[in-house]
Amino acid sequence: MSLPARPPARPPAAVLFDRDGTLVHDVPYNGDPDRVAPVDGAREALDRLRAAGVPIGVVTNQSGVAMGLIAPEALRAVNDRVEALLGPFDVWEICPHDDGDHCACRKPAPGLVLSAARRLGVSPVDCVVIGDIGRDVEAARAAGARGVLVPTPVTLPEEVAAALEVAPDLAAAVDLVLPGIPLTAEP
Repeated sequence: MSLPARPPARPPAAVLFDRDGTLVHDVPYNGDPDRVAPVDGAREALDRLRAAGVPIGVVTNQSGVAMGLIAPEALRAVNDRVEALLGPFDVWEICPHDDGDHCACRKPAPGLVLSAARRLGVSPVDCVVIGDIGRDVEAARAAGARGVLVPTPVTLPEEVAAALEVAPDLAAAVDLVLPGIPLTAEP
């Protein structure tokens, strides 16, 4: 994994994050707000973007709703807990469908990214999507946005190989997308 020597000259119009495995530890089909636990450095990374005036959002697949494993009210409670721990987001886009629904919003389709950009009043081409699996960066690519992969133990090697940009953690991913000198040390 390598990081570019210099970050971009201007900040993105928005940074959109996958929720599970990227901002919070993945608890499959989580409907319990008490089980929400941020990944290390998530609040600090988000606060750096907020301080830079970059709108942030969440784009998340939640197939547990379609499968009846998560009630919509429970999903709202979990998302409320994410915001309580990580601060406010400018936009939330949630796909409640399963793969068999063949919707336009479920990542790797671009619908969540396109909708978030539209709601924020920005072009998807000027957005960055940060996620932990191939579906996240594929959705970014399909929407014309920039994708940054932050691998976890569940990220497949072929997903890492296919990603154009890979960062070891959220702080490094934010370094990639914010202009100026990176604030985290490279290993």
